[in-house]
Amino acid sequence: MPTQRIVECNGIRINIAEQGEGPLVLLVHGFPESWFSWRHQIAALAAAGFRVVAPDMRGYGRSDAPQAIDQYTILHLVGDMVGILDTLGVATAVIVGHDWGASVAWQAALMRPDRFRAVAALSVPFRPRSKALPTSLMPRTENAQFYQLYFQEPGVAEAELGRDPRATIRNMLFGASGDGVAAARAAAAAGGPAPNLGMVPKGGGFLQGPAAPKTLPAWLTESDIDFYGEEFRRSGFRGALNYYRNIDRNWEITGAVAGLPVSIPALYIAGDRDFIVAVPGTDQLLANMKSFVPALRKIQMLPGCGHWTQQERPNEVSAALIEFIRGVPA
Repeated sequence: MPTQRIVECNGIRINIAEQGEGPLVLLVHGFPESWFSWRHQIAALAAAGFRVVAPDMRGYGRSDAPQAIDQYTILHLVGDMVGILDTLGVATAVIVGHDWGASVAWQAALMRPDRFRAVAALSVPFRPRSKALPTSLMPRTENAQFYQLYFQEPGVAEAELGRDPRATIRNMLFGASGDGVAAARAAAAAGGPAPNLGMVPKGGGFLQGPAAPKTLPAWLTESDIDFYGEEFRRSGFRGALNYYRNIDRNWEITGAVAGLPVSIPALYIAGDRDFIVAVPGTDQLLANMKSFVPALRKIQMLPGCGHWTQQERPNEVSAALIEFIRGVPA
């Protein structure tokens, strides 16, 4: 297991897990996770000759969780990653992100190519700045709204997700996995409701669909759930949800970098059952991603894999990351 310690950077305290020696690789987690989501990659990358650091992002785990919503903008998040490099005394690093961490990694690559020499993103592709406020473009119907809209009102999602953090994590990790998507498709084929692709019914909650089965898929253990559950029992979900409450603010404050390409070497990995990949328009985005990321080395799709890329397919993801990082200039 990696060692953990608290570092002070960018005005807050951040918990980092670290292991290995060599060029720095920074692993950035997403929602609702922690450094622990990289447990397999930390060991593999350290064994391959890299110094690996995986922080609890602000609002998560043992890192500080400011109360104010506006303390979770993309500038704060990228600033935290730069601050970690400064605190460690390291000039440059390869940054790797999953889910929200992928968004942070892409923006770090865009804004600070002087500090990040390569970027790998899992699940979430690079998205050029939209022409309108992002929430105005999110799907909504008379009876349902996109889950990121449901997350906007402070207190609502916190109450639902925080009622039983362990059950929340257990059901979310299964539901968005390749196994969960396959189960939902099978249920729909048998006459049940169609998968909702992240839509929350009006008057309902985010945690829809059947609960995770008694026997978890092989990539996930009850001990893993215990770890996540305890982290969120202690921290709550407010900090994590505040990321979503800055989506429009992030759009407003990033106008200066609109249209800029990601110039550093890049890798994109996703599961073919990831609900992010299924969002309408993502296929065209992936087909054209090299227009916005000209040094994109590869798009790697993992058959049968869902949203939790590095946890569902640890060996394949670790191997792909090692090959990619070894192939970029030091």
